[in-house]
Amino acid sequence: MKKDLVSIIIPIYNGEKYIESAINSILSQTYDNYEVIIIDDYSKDNSYNIAKSFQNRKIKVYKNNLEKGLAPARNCGIKKAKGKYIAFLDVDDVWNKDKLLKQVTFMRNNNIPFSYTSYDFIRNNKHKIIKADNISDYKRLLKKCNIIPSSVMIDTYVIPKDIMYMPNILCEDYQTWLNILKKGYKVYGLKVVLTSYYVVEGSLSSNKIKTACGRWRIYRSEGLSLIKCIYYFLSYVLNAIKKRL
Repeated sequence: MKKDLVSIIIPIYNGEKYIESAINSILSQTYDNYEVIIIDDYSKDNSYNIAKSFQNRKIKVYKNNLEKGLAPARNCGIKKAKGKYIAFLDVDDVWNKDKLLKQVTFMRNNNIPFSYTSYDFIRNNKHKIIKADNISDYKRLLKKCNIIPSSVMIDTYVIPKDIMYMPNILCEDYQTWLNILKKGYKVYGLKVVLTSYYVVEGSLSSNKIKTACGRWRIYRSEGLSLIKCIYYFLSYVLNAIKKRL
């Protein structure tokens, strides 16, 4: 089987505690045809120097000359990516060593352009397995979304990059998945747990009120009726509660 290139995009902002573990989880992959694109978003700590310390030709490290935000950092990586597949890894998450191999194989064998994996949801040292859904279209994703960026892989030969660029808003990843599915694509879930997702206190994802407000704004921006917005928002809240039980 020809090994297609996978472009792995890691945005960093003050991630010196985590970047080494994230990069090492890539270097231990059993699938070896990849490039790592690290975008340091003007970190105030030692993140950039730690990333640069890895002497590996597959790792490319860039530093913004001012802080631009998470979405622009990811978009910079998307623009620079040369691979058939694009995968995201947030700096505080790690991958199972077979993540790339199993996900690429899953997508190639089933002609899938957009997929995500099940993952281990870790908060305050407590673990919970979040299983990927078999398949979701736009309407299903409005009601329920378990997709995290670190579990995603997208085939750029099928889904154009211009659909993948993320808006600079709260819940930018969720808006991006919706934008892709609005074009008629579907997202397929790989049931195997291949990602460890850490909720870090103080991060955007751990701020429940901000995240909820961001989700509500997205529903309103999608042109849904108020009744539908309330329905989908309540579904989101219930799903978020289930994750933490």
